Amino acid sequence: MTQGHSTGTGTGPSPERTPAYGDAYEAMYGGGLPSQGGGPTTADQAASHGIPQQRTTDPEPAAGPPAAAQPKRAPGRDRYLDLLRSIALVRVVVYHLFGWAWLTVLFPSMGVMFALAGSLMARSLSRPAWGVIRGRVRRLLPPLWAFSVVVLALMFAGGWNPVKDPDHNGTFTLVEMINYIIPIGAPPFPWHIGSKSGLLEDTWAVQAAGPLWYLRAYLWFVVASPLLLWAFRRMPWVTVFAPLALTAVVGTGVVKIPGETGNAVTDFAVYGGCWVLGFAHQEGLLKQIPRYVAVSCSGLLMAFGLWWASGHLGPDGWDLNDIPLAQATWSFGFVVILLQYSPSWQELPGRLAKWDKLVTLSNNRAVTIYLWHNMLIMATVPIIDPIYSLPFMESERAVAALDSTYMIWMFVLVWPLIGLAVLSFGWIEDLAAKRKPRLWPNGASRGASPTGSSQGGGSARGTGTGGSRARGRGGSRRRKSA
Repeated sequence: MTQGHSTGTGTGPSPERTPAYGDAYEAMYGGGLPSQGGGPTTADQAASHGIPQQRTTDPEPAAGPPAAAQPKRAPGRDRYLDLLRSIALVRVVVYHLFGWAWLTVLFPSMGVMFALAGSLMARSLSRPAWGVIRGRVRRLLPPLWAFSVVVLALMFAGGWNPVKDPDHNGTFTLVEMINYIIPIGAPPFPWHIGSKSGLLEDTWAVQAAGPLWYLRAYLWFVVASPLLLWAFRRMPWVTVFAPLALTAVVGTGVVKIPGETGNAVTDFAVYGGCWVLGFAHQEGLLKQIPRYVAVSCSGLLMAFGLWWASGHLGPDGWDLNDIPLAQATWSFGFVVILLQYSPSWQELPGRLAKWDKLVTLSNNRAVTIYLWHNMLIMATVPIIDPIYSLPFMESERAVAALDSTYMIWMFVLVWPLIGLAVLSFGWIEDLAAKRKPRLWPNGASRGASPTGSSQGGGSARGTGTGGSRARGRGGSRRRKSA
């Protein structure tokens, strides 16, 4: 999307703790759903939405052993949903590095992440709303503060004076700085700082601050969730589809809201449908719809999204982030299909099991990964560029070889840098959740069966950096966010 922060160059209620993992991830993106137990039955959920239930002629079951004596499955997180979050995070990093527009069609990660977060929020709101909102905000802000301290220190060290910045409104910029502490709006940042020949290109601040739009959208959804859930339980279908209707108004230019307020409202509308779909999943509404009906209708909605996109292509072609209505409808249909086929795994099956530790780690440290990944993509450039000065790089063939593989080296290097960020800043997520800090929470040290539960979510839109400085001298082409 073009909403939110401008992009840079080229290129995320179970009051009890789960046994294996903490709940840092749900601070921003939301965790998986319990595999079973505890909540209302399917019949109860269906009745609450006015869906008739099939009558049965089966006799009442005979009296059995006391409930306490009946076997129960071990409680745990839904590993299918945890896997979706991990895929979304990887897709975000890849998109922001390479800037491939087709990734927004292949996997609309933002819609998926908002849906999963909405599902968790609906579950949590079985508790008092104020306590839930306060807990979400508390666990979100400390990681943001750590990120803001580093970014602002680098900006000020680079000579940025927010009051004298011609791109901002003088002293009012100081008021906008509050968004680095509480992301209710767009934080100010310099469009150019340093020089193009410096260690980082002069648009690094734009790219670093870009991902903060998602925190704003998430915070808006969290605050609005009690009202949205109240409306959903009384008018489920109206509440589900209302964000799509709102997107058709504010996301197509029919009604134009200027400035960052317009960007925030558009973001809220575009992903609001996915957030409410999370409610529908948690409340059991989606499971009451025959699968063939849900998939068929979703396919038609997604086809409409692609048709709309074909007539409203942006500067990067089929990048749905530039086309709000296409993004909203495609993401909505995609999420419905994913949730309809949700297998509710307690453990990752088959060959997926070998990824269990990485899935667990990414779910536990998603806030950290999301906040820092754009800066870390840029940090690969000053690591690679000195190679051009080595003796064996004097030939044109060697230079051409590195030029042609530059992006691949960036991709390879960004993951260990993300690992360093997890070690350096991830423990702040634990402190924010009032939990003992852990350096590498992949579940390995918590017993023989770490997949029993997982905490855990976008794209993140942010800004792309891929190809931003091939050979450290490259030009600058604008790239959108996830």
